[in-house]
Amino acid sequence: MVGVDFGTLSGRAVVVRVSDGAELGSAVHEYAHRVIEHTLPGTDVRLGPDWALQSPQDWIDVMRIAVPAAIAAAGVPAGEVVGIGTDFTACTVLPTTADGTPLCFETPEQPHAWPKLWKHHAAQPHADRINELAARRGESWLPRYGGKISSEWEFAKGLQLLEEAPEVYARAERWIEAADWIIWQLTGVESRNICTVGYKGVFQDGSYPSEEYLAELNPGFAGFVGKLATGEVGDKTGDVTLAPLGGLAGRLTARAAEWTGLPEGAAVAVGNVDAHVTAAAADAVRPGQMVAIMGTSTCHIMPSDRLAEVPGMCGVVSDGIVPGLWGYEAGQSAVGDIFAWFVDNFGADGHERLTEAAEKQAVGQHGLVALDWFGGNRSVLVDHNLSGVIVGQTLATRPEDVYRALIESTAFGARMIVETFEKSGVPVEEFIVAGGLLKNRFLMQVYSDVLRRPLSVIGSDQGPALGSAVHAAVAVGEYASIEQAAAAMGKRTERAYVPDAARADAYDRLYAEYRRLHDFFGDGQMLHALRAIRNEAQA
Repeated sequence: MVGVDFGTLSGRAVVVRVSDGAELGSAVHEYAHRVIEHTLPGTDVRLGPDWALQSPQDWIDVMRIAVPAAIAAAGVPAGEVVGIGTDFTACTVLPTTADGTPLCFETPEQPHAWPKLWKHHAAQPHADRINELAARRGESWLPRYGGKISSEWEFAKGLQLLEEAPEVYARAERWIEAADWIIWQLTGVESRNICTVGYKGVFQDGSYPSEEYLAELNPGFAGFVGKLATGEVGDKTGDVTLAPLGGLAGRLTARAAEWTGLPEGAAVAVGNVDAHVTAAAADAVRPGQMVAIMGTSTCHIMPSDRLAEVPGMCGVVSDGIVPGLWGYEAGQSAVGDIFAWFVDNFGADGHERLTEAAEKQAVGQHGLVALDWFGGNRSVLVDHNLSGVIVGQTLATRPEDVYRALIESTAFGARMIVETFEKSGVPVEEFIVAGGLLKNRFLMQVYSDVLRRPLSVIGSDQGPALGSAVHAAVAVGEYASIEQAAAAMGKRTERAYVPDAARADAYDRLYAEYRRLHDFFGDGQMLHALRAIRNEAQA
């Protein structure tokens, strides 16, 4: 099997043995355009604050470059690869024509024609209106998203498109997640996966928000669902299917076979989200197993046999991680991004030396506490207009002090999420870590101490790509279910980190101060005002 993970800055392909999940070869392709945040490629068109776009050409290049390179590295004949699975960051969404052509290929000078990356937060005012109206009308779907829809999701970005670029909105015959768009390019068959439709597309109990509700937001938004082009689960509307995870989306076309070097007709699994497929790679598909995929951001996902309303969660979706269970999602909008920001701007010694210096300190020695809102707050406040705060700095504060406080702030944010789930009646039985930040052992120990619980860790450096291969194995029919495939191909180490009682007690005191700051600044009055002043000055 081949698993392909489309990340924020690059795409990764891994060749996996079906019998035991052994990773035989892998390759990475760095996106030429990376994250488009300031100026549109090849133009002098500047973007506004909180914009983040990507290029579809970069995604195609992953298929053309990384997949053949991974097969070559594995030393496996391409003809022996029977299936391919993919995953994507989400919500990364783009407007296309009815045949799937991205509008940015036609009008590259128009910002709204480009795919909006998950970390595009410029639709926060639109999300605020969506939430206010839904709460006032008592919309039944709102509690399934913790009481607030994020500015990252499909509807907020779609409303922004309508109101800021109505001509692009009119041309957009499809508004489609990149996770589904790439499957369309590989198979020639348009589909929508149940994961992104549920978490990012506000699809609950068989339907989207009503046309009446959408019209009250904006009369021109009434027909928005038509751009999503989905039917009922398992049924077809034209050539579009709302597809189950682990299902067969179609077969590789001749064009896609030429891109990848794989045989035409190879099975292609239903698209999925990077975080959600990682659960299978860690064999963490049972109730109460929370997987934190820690990279530029952190996504927390967990299957459960209980349905509850968890304040500030990103969503709960039936069959959203594995069929037959409720799938919960929460997250932190910036984690690794925070550490990278600090090192790029203030940490001349780099991550390794800052970590070494920070690790020598006793808990609380720096006298600082920080809020991990440098990319806004995804959970549990769901407000991307919030911003980071560092309290306690003096003339004696050193870079390693701030660096450690920032690491601790993200651990405190994770504890807030875990506690909110458990207070809502959804127990977290095991906390499992995946993602690039696993490489920092000090950071992992901080999380264990702050959470006051052992950490399990995934047994792969390519969790999402491996998880996509696991799903492909189910789609091909090698395994009867995601659970069976995960048991055979997934891997994790239990209790890889255990908390130190003395440090955990000390962190309880710091966490109490984090909670005070969280509650004080969480109303947004000061941070929203500062952001508004910044935006006006930049304009």
